[in-house]
Amino acid sequence: MDSENRLGDIEITDPQAMRALAHPVRLAILDRLQRHGPATATQLAPHVGATPSVTSWHLRHLAGFGLVRDAEAGPDRRQRRWQAAARGFRFQTPKDEEGGSAARALSREMFARYGDLPSRWLTEVEPHLEPAWQQAAGLANTRVVVSAEELAAIQDGIERVLAPYVTRDAAERPTGSRGVRLMRYVLPERDQESADETP
Repeated sequence: MDSENRLGDIEITDPQAMRALAHPVRLAILDRLQRHGPATATQLAPHVGATPSVTSWHLRHLAGFGLVRDAEAGPDRRQRRWQAAARGFRFQTPKDEEGGSAARALSREMFARYGDLPSRWLTEVEPHLEPAWQQAAGLANTRVVVSAEELAAIQDGIERVLAPYVTRDAAERPTGSRGVRLMRYVLPERDQESADETP
């Protein structure tokens, strides 16, 4: 793993792979496998909004781009089990037109899938949390004026802090640990003039 990918994410650079993942069922499959571990197409189907046969087709498509792979066989060795190839994925917008279009398609699908997650969390999860977890949760909306290089340094610093928690073995987690979703939207404004006009 290189120093720019401390979290062990799959780096998606192929525009075709971006387009493959820019599909609601495929993104749901990958998300489910990353969060809940290996599963069969039949087990995944009710959670991703597709039949087992359609889910199986999407799994094979994702496997073609190295995003999922075969997992160890479960109790029923006749059923193919799948797992995510990594804990997460990342992509950057390529400079060429095809790559830029593919990255925007994947970004759009990700915003569509995860855009309402905070409001769902607020109504479905937060009221049931213990006080310590309610206090540890939070939102922030911080605007900074930086160069592209400084923004890259900020991102790198955040990943440096997160990496030990993301990559540690389950046996090393303290008692009482639970999953926490840390969402980062890094949204540069159009240009400095319009940035100065935005409150």
